[in-house]
Amino acid sequence: MQVDRLFADVRLATMAADRPGLGIVEDGVLATRAGRIVWVGPRAEAPAFGARETIRGEGRWLTPGLIDCHTHLVWAGDRAAEFERRLEGVGYAEIAREGGGILSTVRATRAASREALVRAALPRLDALLAEGVTTVEVKSGYGLEPATEYRQLEAAAALEAERAVRIERTFLGAHTLPPEFASDREGYLRLLCEGMIPHVARERLATAVDAFCEGIAFTPEETRRIFEAARAQGLPVKLHADQLSDTGGAALAARFRALSADHLEYTNTEGVAAMAKAGTVAVLLPGAFYALRERQVPPVESFRRAGVPMAVATDCNPGTSPLVSLLLATNMAATLFRLTVTECLLGVTRHAARALGLAHDRGTLEPGKRADLALWSIERPAELVYMMGARPLAGRWVGA
Repeated sequence: MQVDRLFADVRLATMAADRPGLGIVEDGVLATRAGRIVWVGPRAEAPAFGARETIRGEGRWLTPGLIDCHTHLVWAGDRAAEFERRLEGVGYAEIAREGGGILSTVRATRAASREALVRAALPRLDALLAEGVTTVEVKSGYGLEPATEYRQLEAAAALEAERAVRIERTFLGAHTLPPEFASDREGYLRLLCEGMIPHVARERLATAVDAFCEGIAFTPEETRRIFEAARAQGLPVKLHADQLSDTGGAALAARFRALSADHLEYTNTEGVAAMAKAGTVAVLLPGAFYALRERQVPPVESFRRAGVPMAVATDCNPGTSPLVSLLLATNMAATLFRLTVTECLLGVTRHAARALGLAHDRGTLEPGKRADLALWSIERPAELVYMMGARPLAGRWVGA
């Protein structure tokens, strides 16, 4: 069999659903052609290959490239001064009254060019890539008006020209109410549903629509209208749900067969059951939980019992999760939320791909999938979750 690349002398964590646990193959071989995996399995069962390039892993572990399925990676400005003030005892509400909080990021992002947004995002992206990430979801949501929302999505797309990475773009115009619509919620909803979402779909600026359903953002009824507008344009949805209170967000997301519901600290049993029935992925975001000093953990055991797949992501953003390490996010998920090592690693591969609607294309080492790969200098996969601050990546390929 003629192939482009042959990965030999590797231990495989395939993450395949038809294998138990992490789908481990101790003495493995993986072959790629035209950017796709064409063979994977034990060396003893491998056919004779003619390879343009052979990469010998010397016993290292080969996994799918990691997937960060929830980020707000593109923004301008920073909120470090606000972080410092909060540590000194100044409350978030007071900072917001002074013009801080998310609206400070909105002001800075509106003032930034597309090129400036790309330059600002690249160091954050590079930190993720250094940990074996090959796919990153990037949301808009710091423009809250058409021109800047579209510019954020264009900047996210431009990152692919700068780095070997796959960017999935999500429209989050329903992040919060912009200041100019503070007394006209209905006006902003019409702009979202009748103007911005149709434009995003028509120009293919994003592949999904997100919203923040919470007391400080959009109500369940407003979110329903946004989702109906997205569905009318053929765009799948996902939801920031039940982060600070039980608004029924998980059940609402499931009603629209959302790709994912994210955060979920306050999700109730009905929401868990609805997600299981709809096939909606639970995306857990321990960075925000940690940064906000939350105490209410997501209902992980309920998700397990119901068979809801759980993904893990950084939620990288300037205010509530300034986290640029997906491996640290897995450690936080294990330590704070009590996920197992297997759950954490499936959560940044197979289940993360499903949360983006990409389970058919990536997230596991199986024939036909994209050859997005990560090679690790570790003795066992648990090290990827166990170590904090380590950089065990030995190699990374996007479409090998």
